[in-house]
Amino acid sequence: MSCIVFLGDLHGNIVATKAMEEHIRKIAPDMVWFLGDAVGKGPSNDKTCDWVKEHCDHFLKGNWDDWVCFGYFHREDPEDTYAAMNRYFYEQLGEDRINWLYSLPLEDEILISGIRIRLIHGRPIDQLYQGYDPDERISQGFYSSDKKTKYDSIICADSHRPYVRSLHDGYAVNTGSVGNSIGVPRAHALLVEGDLGSEEKSPISFTILSVPYDNEREAQIALAAEGLPMAEAYAKEIRTGIYSR
Repeated sequence: MSCIVFLGDLHGNIVATKAMEEHIRKIAPDMVWFLGDAVGKGPSNDKTCDWVKEHCDHFLKGNWDDWVCFGYFHREDPEDTYAAMNRYFYEQLGEDRINWLYSLPLEDEILISGIRIRLIHGRPIDQLYQGYDPDERISQGFYSSDKKTKYDSIICADSHRPYVRSLHDGYAVNTGSVGNSIGVPRAHALLVEGDLGSEEKSPISFTILSVPYDNEREAQIALAAEGLPMAEAYAKEIRTGIYSR
């Protein structure tokens, strides 16, 4: 049986990321999948981007990764509002990290215990799937972006809230957010245990990882970061789990 960690939405929060790293080390998984949004919102985007490159085996691009890259590539356009908002992020990241983020795919798949699972962040390739959405909406995520392939289940990120949903024809599972959780202000990720690569139906388990970290320390790093957009809002989110924007 294989042990696989799926995580996403680090959002420049290196304090939460390091806490999750310590917990993952204890689990010693066979594989770590990154499902997007290494950057944006928080103050330590270069560090969280480098962490993903070093500690994950497979990678997807999220909406904030895409947004920051867009701002970088259009930073000389006076009409582009992304450039002004994201200046802090792309100046911190630099060209090499930006090019790496930009190169990441937007969707992938994995076969575990006879279940073919679609892997996405959510946006920008698809919708934002919330845990409270009706089954009919979430089940749309079972189809590939070109609508040619129907999967048995989906694992995504983007909502910043972890969940495991049983739909009529499969599972919808969300990793939650490592660095910017809504609701419970901890670092969250997903542990999946099953037979990797096996077409034979066999037991599978989905476990939400919930890791405490020093929220106040991260908030203070953000408030001290010169030029970080909406630093006060980010600090509130980190402290309380209440979404500000």
